[in-house]
Amino acid sequence: MPDKKILIADKLHPIFKEEAEKLGYTVDDLPDLTRAETLEIIKNYTGIAIRTKFNIDKEIIDAGNQLRFIARAGAGMDNIDVLYATEKNIECINAPEGNKTALAEHAIGMLLSLMNNLRKADIEVRKGIWDREGNRGYELKGKTVGIIGYGFMGRSFAKKLKSFDVNVIAYDKYQSGFSDEFAHEVSMEQIVKHSDILSLHIPLKRETNQLVDDEYLLHFKKPIFFLNTARGEIVNTQAVLNAIKAGKILGAGLDVLEIEKFPALAEQSWFDELVSEGRVLLSPHVGGWTVESYRKISEVLAEKLKALPV
Repeated sequence: MPDKKILIADKLHPIFKEEAEKLGYTVDDLPDLTRAETLEIIKNYTGIAIRTKFNIDKEIIDAGNQLRFIARAGAGMDNIDVLYATEKNIECINAPEGNKTALAEHAIGMLLSLMNNLRKADIEVRKGIWDREGNRGYELKGKTVGIIGYGFMGRSFAKKLKSFDVNVIAYDKYQSGFSDEFAHEVSMEQIVKHSDILSLHIPLKRETNQLVDDEYLLHFKKPIFFLNTARGEIVNTQAVLNAIKAGKILGAGLDVLEIEKFPALAEQSWFDELVSEGRVLLSPHVGGWTVESYRKISEVLAEKLKALPV
């Protein structure tokens, strides 16, 4: 058995395999593998590359007794038990640099669409309704954009906002001293007090799960436009709908939801209200998923592979 062998158990751009093979790895590209099939063969590999198809948990890590690294083709690591992998001396790498531009542009697109009623206006015109006053929008200029989480994604979003002449403030529980030309570091209290727009760019962790609930939204001093392109479980969807009805949220752009994919999504108690609410803009977790980012993510992973001590 080769000493350096990688299992690609999800759909990655071919450039990852090409670059890994240049580094001397034998690579089995098997994107259609099930979790059960992966469990059977993971013992034969020193590395596994995955996107979101299934969790790399204790069971898989234990089965992969030769694993030296886990490569996540994307930004979030919530589908990998990083703590347990670290205990087993397994390196974990990801590629937030690869889709930060895609996600930031998606968030900007959602925000502009919400503030200018683009979806509503388009639907109405197609139905023969010409309502200029009912589709009067808001300008971004002069607004205060609050960003929670100032890593690769939050910083990229702030950078894209610079040309709109907005005031960008940011809070990050996991770092400090990060003020730069794109955003000013503030406390959560200042986010709540000053934001006209709130955008989430934080990982899913125990302390961020259901962070945005009824009580959290109640404290905002001004009606806000709300964006979530991070992880759906961070936000209580019913709380967002409640805040829209109460006038606390003027519009919400949700690229991620607590429950994703059908039929499970349609079975949620809030689903019918969500899809009938015209002030909500939805997309199927594609914020960081463009033609360009598909390749870039694999390129970033391959670069990080070169630096691994394996």
